[in-house]
Amino acid sequence: MNRKKLVATMAGVMALSVGLTACGSSDDKTPEGNKPVENNTENKISLQKATNPDKLPDAAKNRKDTLVVGLQLPDGIFNPLYADSAYDQQINETLFAPLLQYKADGTLEAALSELPKVSEDKKTYTFKLKDGLKWSDGQPITTDDIEFTYKIIADKGYTGPSDMPTLDIVGWKDYNEGKSKDISGIKKVDKQTIEITVENPIAPMESYLAVTPIPAHYYGKNYVQGKADETLQPLHRKPEVTSGAYKFKSYTEGQEVVLTANENFYQGTAKIPNLIFKVVSQDTYLQLLQTGEIDMVNATINEEAMEQLADMEFVDVHYWPNNGYGYIGFNLLGENSKFKDPKVRQALTYGLDRKTIVENVYGQYASPIDIPQSALSWAFNDEGTEKYEFNTEKAAKLLEEAGWKKNSNGILEKDGKEFEIRFLQTTPNEVNDALVPVAIKNYEALGIKFTPEQMDFPTLRKKLDDAKAGKAGADYDMYFMAWGLSPEPDVTTIFSSKGTQNKNGYNNPKVDELLQKGLNEFDLEKRKEIYHDLYKELNSDPPYIYVYQRKDGWAVNSRVEGFTASPYRNFTLDIQNFTLK
Repeated sequence: MNRKKLVATMAGVMALSVGLTACGSSDDKTPEGNKPVENNTENKISLQKATNPDKLPDAAKNRKDTLVVGLQLPDGIFNPLYADSAYDQQINETLFAPLLQYKADGTLEAALSELPKVSEDKKTYTFKLKDGLKWSDGQPITTDDIEFTYKIIADKGYTGPSDMPTLDIVGWKDYNEGKSKDISGIKKVDKQTIEITVENPIAPMESYLAVTPIPAHYYGKNYVQGKADETLQPLHRKPEVTSGAYKFKSYTEGQEVVLTANENFYQGTAKIPNLIFKVVSQDTYLQLLQTGEIDMVNATINEEAMEQLADMEFVDVHYWPNNGYGYIGFNLLGENSKFKDPKVRQALTYGLDRKTIVENVYGQYASPIDIPQSALSWAFNDEGTEKYEFNTEKAAKLLEEAGWKKNSNGILEKDGKEFEIRFLQTTPNEVNDALVPVAIKNYEALGIKFTPEQMDFPTLRKKLDDAKAGKAGADYDMYFMAWGLSPEPDVTTIFSSKGTQNKNGYNNPKVDELLQKGLNEFDLEKRKEIYHDLYKELNSDPPYIYVYQRKDGWAVNSRVEGFTASPYRNFTLDIQNFTLK
């Protein structure tokens, strides 16, 4: 699982809370110690039960051996080391099993590996694979695969979201720089046991080291050290050897991903022989559910959708507090960014009526937030932070203090440049549908021109990546997305100045310092204090406009039995137990 805990989502209908996407251990343990951590918000799963399962549409009734899951548009990156969107990761979780994974309550449990043994100095972690593990092609899963997976993450040519520097495994730098053919801190004791030694232990190390292995005999055939991307990327859309509940059959871009049950899955062959992820949109998913063309889908939880789903009568709706949040990102790349001054970012937060946006989309099922953390987290604490209630006058004053003055046309201007916000608007997306008109009106009142540019979600993500890489034509000012979080509150990948998922160029030395302190502190109460300080800093020097925390949920055809999920655990980790009536 390593440090890839956060996965970008297109908040709205399909916003998934996959957070880190699985990793765990078999005891009731958190990464911080032996006692489960109490959350600030009750981890309650709610159910709106189907009232008349007999209304089941014929299309679903006649599909005896296939489960169809509605999914927002994936990128087609079916490799757990490279997937960076919730949609790809959802598919990857059915294809590849992790060493450890999260339970429904956010504690860790065993998966491919037993809970690791940890040395007294917390520098050496010994993972032991379970007996008889096999890849989908029948080859044994061994420590060779774990070692190979780490080599890919440590490779100089690797550009995926996992972060080897945070793990700081002994010898990884020598491997990264081509000075060694192996990572000296990784020792294969035998085919089932592997020891991993780190330079500097951190509190969540147990979970971060629990990678999702990929098969060395498949991905390693053409691997050349220093060229990880070059040799692995051609295989992203054809993961022919897997370890999860299902194995890959076919992928039709923009339409569907077809999987079949993996008879070699370590928990037993899935009870439903075939699984299809069918691409849907916000505009189509309810209709497809109504006609029976899909069996389940991550649904918007608001009054209108809940009523529509109840009217179908054969649909169960499972919902819970989302362990994540929606946000508007600023482009902070380059010295000339108009958002460099935190007063400008504060002003734009005060100047946007977030409450109206959130109520228009989610009603009672969401609320505005002011720090980048879910209220579910044991680390959540927003005491002493600014609440940024809608206030045009306060916003105008801050912009004036930042040097922005209205010109003769009533437009804010500084250094001869008018204030215009080029907003990347994903569509279809009901949050953006609500956000854009409010932003245009609110910011016009401040003398700011707000110009949306429509695109689909994969295009948005590519724009952000291109801008980060400094590619020409990738300019933008703001965008809307969401993060799914894991039970571990470390957000080094996102807010560290060198974070692999820091898309918008945020750079705050104090935040870097607090992130490192949070990792290095093993005492839970002290960690809480550190993260409280972090949230206060991220509140006063905001990298984003934090928009909301909402309810998350799945609409599931009542013919599907065994569905289970929580804020910390995706349904994909239990899909092998689902059955069809």
